[in-house]
Amino acid sequence: MASEGDLLSTEIVSRGIESSGPNAGSQTFSVRVRRRLPDFLQSVNLKYVKLGYHYLINHGIYLATIPVLVLVFSAEVGSLSREELWRKLWEDARYDLATVLGFFGLFVFTLSVYFMSRPRSIYLVDFACYRPHDDHKVSKKEFIELARKSGKFDEASLEFQKRILESSGLGDETYVPKSVIMSTENCATMKEGRAEASTVMFGALDELFQKTGVRPKDIGVLVVNCSIFNPTPSLSAMIINHYKMRGNILSYNLGGMGCSAGIIAVDLARDMLQSNPNNCAVVVSAEMVGYNWYQGQEKSMLIPNCFFRMGCSAVLLSNRRRDHRRAKYRLEHVVRTHKGADDRSLRSVYQEEDEQKFKGIRVSKELLEIGGDALKTNITTLGPLVLPFSEQLLFFATLVWRHLFGGKQAGLNPSSSSKKPYIPDYKLAFEHFCVHAASKRVLDELQRNLELSEKNMEASRMTLERFGNTSSSSIWYELAYLEAKEKVRKGDRVWQLAFGSGFKCNSVVWRSMRRIRKPTRNNPWLD
Repeated sequence: MASEGDLLSTEIVSRGIESSGPNAGSQTFSVRVRRRLPDFLQSVNLKYVKLGYHYLINHGIYLATIPVLVLVFSAEVGSLSREELWRKLWEDARYDLATVLGFFGLFVFTLSVYFMSRPRSIYLVDFACYRPHDDHKVSKKEFIELARKSGKFDEASLEFQKRILESSGLGDETYVPKSVIMSTENCATMKEGRAEASTVMFGALDELFQKTGVRPKDIGVLVVNCSIFNPTPSLSAMIINHYKMRGNILSYNLGGMGCSAGIIAVDLARDMLQSNPNNCAVVVSAEMVGYNWYQGQEKSMLIPNCFFRMGCSAVLLSNRRRDHRRAKYRLEHVVRTHKGADDRSLRSVYQEEDEQKFKGIRVSKELLEIGGDALKTNITTLGPLVLPFSEQLLFFATLVWRHLFGGKQAGLNPSSSSKKPYIPDYKLAFEHFCVHAASKRVLDELQRNLELSEKNMEASRMTLERFGNTSSSSIWYELAYLEAKEKVRKGDRVWQLAFGSGFKCNSVVWRSMRRIRKPTRNNPWLD
């Protein structure tokens, strides 16, 4: 087990020139101690690997019987010449026609049952990411100045937000609702929330319908996810009313599920499409920044103010076979992990009021440690589904060996317990990575633990810098970045990984259906 010192990192921070006192005019520094994301790959739990292998075991009967049947058939047929084979088939059909017809009927019946019971493929036809107008653009310096002019924060709170922004990984072109810090009054109102929701959701959907040519009345399933802002009528009802969608549409509104809710929404849409053939679904992922703006002085509740920015995505999914040709991606796997049974995980990201009754999101100091545990569970469940067989074999054999003999060896030789287990190379399973752009610190730790390259993390880092943390829609801005750079080719696999309150960690894997050319319009990265 890692020592306490291994879980901590130190950072020397310049605090500027001392303005008064005995040290006036001299440079001052402070040492900041942080808890690092735990090296979760050093402590993989065997039970989580079993979850992933469960999917493979379900198809074990096919893997065991098909090779045997192929060998028997090959041995029987291989000894005959082509002329002898046709003669034997003709004689058998001639003298035992009932057996031949019975065998043929059984073959057709088995084939029909297989294709009828086989889940339909789910295609991602296209998606759109909303890009706010430039008058919503705010640099880090402007952010602090506008916060000071609003009169909502004291100097200590302003200085804290400034330090957070400097190390956040955000650039100077992120977007914030005008009502957030330009108004001296409360901006977290239902009116402002609905106004922001209309702007970002309708903006993303207008682009999606324009790109795909699909009419709103053609949509059979609508899934909307927004964690904090959940008005009545719901956000899904607002969309149905605005676009005058049909009356028998299956609509769902997911609330309070954090930054990973976009993948949960995709999972729900997939289930709905599996039970409703020849249909299409739209998934809308957003977060209302203004409604969740914290106006108090609690430092742990000021952190979301510094990271969250305006954004929204709209995704068109389909199970119609005619959409196979024009679809961009095919859905392969969805793996969801929920750690809500643990009290620490439940309260790691917690909405509540402070002592002054200001509403906000409190972020726990243990968030990275909790997130690392959820991520460990998720990737060890996903691994058997996506890793090459050689990687699975090495990883599983090493895991079983440590599980059976690790404790005994550690007792005889203490140094043996410190040896690293075999860490699967996830770069062999995926060509592209879209990791939720939560913060620079989180991306740094994920890159270190998963041993990813700068190229693998490029989309996530660029999204964080250009658009900030747009919550559940951030993984779609990252995919839009990969498309704008023409990085996605036919057959490539894309891993979208997100985590959020609860605590949850979710993964979705897409297979590219064709080479994605650089879009000429409706892409937030075209500039």
